[in-house]
Amino acid sequence: MMVYSNQTETELMTLLKEGDHKAFLEIYDRYKVLLQQHAYKKIGDAQDVQDVIQELFTELWDKRISLNITTGLSNYLFTAIRNRSLNLIYKRRKEMHYLESLEEFINEGNYLIDLQIREREFTELIQKEIDALPTRMREVYKLSREEGLSHKQIAELLGTSETTVSKQITNVLKILRKKLGSLYFITFFFP
Repeated sequence: MMVYSNQTETELMTLLKEGDHKAFLEIYDRYKVLLQQHAYKKIGDAQDVQDVIQELFTELWDKRISLNITTGLSNYLFTAIRNRSLNLIYKRRKEMHYLESLEEFINEGNYLIDLQIREREFTELIQKEIDALPTRMREVYKLSREEGLSHKQIAELLGTSETTVSKQITNVLKILRKKLGSLYFITFFFP
């Protein structure tokens, strides 16, 4: 039986590329705390740190086969977490700037027309992303969100299982969340 904690970075990467989940878990266990500390120094928010760590390791697993790490695994991970942290800081600053300008605009009292324009633009953007979905996902999404049907009703209508419908809805929401970013939160949680 292989002892993963005794494996070198190179050996772990080889195993990871072969799809060895235990090698992935060893990499995660070996670097998680160090990466959290590194990210926390830059970000300063525990939840954001957890998010960037999760994104990094999710991407590591998803792209394990195509990864070509030449600088060593630890260098790759620390560089990746630094870049993700800086991207998050930049994104937060942009959001803060947007919120400040929005607050200023609202305080001026001229926001109703702009709100209608933004609502129309949001609706068009959302519709564009929905239209770009695969046919079956789009159909399931529309039946659920626009027609208000339950997962059971959709499954019966389409001749599939509730589990399949549920998974498709989850996948659609993941896709929309990824494509729309912060607009997803505003749109789907403050209707």
